[in-house]
Amino acid sequence: MDDVIVVGAGPTGLTAAVELARRGVPVRVLDAAEGPHRGSRAKGVQPRTLELLDQIGVADRLVSLGTFDLPIRTHAPDGSFSDRSRDPEPDTAPDPTTPWRSTLLVPQWRTEQVLRERLAEEGVEVEYVSRVAGLSQDDGGVDLVLEGDRRLRAAWVVGADGGTSVVRRQLGVGFLGETHEEVRLLLGDAEIDGLDRDHWHMWSAEGPLIGTGSAFFALCPLPAASTWQIQIAHADPDLRATPALLTELVDALHPRVRVRRVEVVSDWRLNVRMVEDYRVGRVFLAGDAAHVHSPAGAMGMNTGIGDAVNLAWKLAAVLRGADPSLLASYADERLPVAAHVLGLSSELTGRAITARTADQVRDAGGLGISYGTGERGPGPAAGDRAPDAPLVGGGSVFLRRREADWTVLAFGGAALAPPDLPAGSVQVLDADELAADETLRTAYAAVDGEVVVIRPDGYVWSRGQARTSSTGAKCSTTGNGS
Repeated sequence: MDDVIVVGAGPTGLTAAVELARRGVPVRVLDAAEGPHRGSRAKGVQPRTLELLDQIGVADRLVSLGTFDLPIRTHAPDGSFSDRSRDPEPDTAPDPTTPWRSTLLVPQWRTEQVLRERLAEEGVEVEYVSRVAGLSQDDGGVDLVLEGDRRLRAAWVVGADGGTSVVRRQLGVGFLGETHEEVRLLLGDAEIDGLDRDHWHMWSAEGPLIGTGSAFFALCPLPAASTWQIQIAHADPDLRATPALLTELVDALHPRVRVRRVEVVSDWRLNVRMVEDYRVGRVFLAGDAAHVHSPAGAMGMNTGIGDAVNLAWKLAAVLRGADPSLLASYADERLPVAAHVLGLSSELTGRAITARTADQVRDAGGLGISYGTGERGPGPAAGDRAPDAPLVGGGSVFLRRREADWTVLAFGGAALAPPDLPAGSVQVLDADELAADETLRTAYAAVDGEVVVIRPDGYVWSRGQARTSSTGAKCSTTGNGS
């Protein structure tokens, strides 16, 4: 019997598998496709997602393959155009507590490639052409039947197999919400001549462009690739994306704009749906298998990766002996996040990128996500994001956090033995000795004698005053984020 089987090799499934494998959990990844998907799909990686991926060592690789700086060029019907930044606050720059503040543009296929390479470093390869046909479970494990009557059994299963999830349907979990038939996109990746690759080009026009009412064109050059992502909004239920149609529509934009080659095409319609629960017995749902919504704000893939990171460290801890009740916090923490994302993406649907407010952009970036429900004081509380800070020798809190599951920051001479935490490696750091400047103490609003415990997913588990007893160093905390 396998410890964990992940169904789905998109960003969510791959992230979950990496997080499990790097903690020593035997994991298998199944995918129904014949091989990796070639399309760009979700192309925006949000700042908080980069922080989560930094823990597994792939954020820097993604940054090297993407771009933060791609201004928007809006073309008018008379041939004129205007340029503006994608960021409503273009002067907002990273600082020592927050390495990334803008959305990274990088095609989804590239994100998946980087994650597959990281997974291979842990000795795990995706098993393609492995479509789940049946699923059942008992108290001891989960039985999967694959097409071709191949049978597998696992202690736990993670269903990350997309919006049409077979795992979700096999569980009988409802997918509550609605489909907006009037909101559709023609999508494609293609090589295009006649446009500079220094801008995200956009057009809007009336019916004659497609013949189905107002239309919106967006041609986005994909970093570190020769292709562009094509997005064409329409409301015609009979219109279908084909290489020939996308070529005709793009070529009609301007005499010098020509499609050289179409790589992949697809159709999209707006679904706003989510599950009532992320878990049924020994099976968990994550990513699009649990929630789908508008691509506005670039939050779908990012929310899925957040699901994966939240679940994986808890599942690994339970497999190492932690109390199984820890797993209940997965749905408790992630369901409200998904519900909020559905609301925000719906709010942004139909609004031009250039019309989004700075608050909406920050919200979409994920830096404000918190799992906390307790008392709040100065600095991050239990359940809040744990900020970065420079350390002596050119390192940082984020880089040091890669060395253990749990990181304990002891301020002002607080002596602390490794506290009683769910299973996983623990490092206790003298915050004052390691801090390169005042950033660390200021970022956490820490006082002498205080101890901050950071969870494996980069959120504060607890904080409070250390106290010494006859049995050794203890920590009187203000709560935890589980």
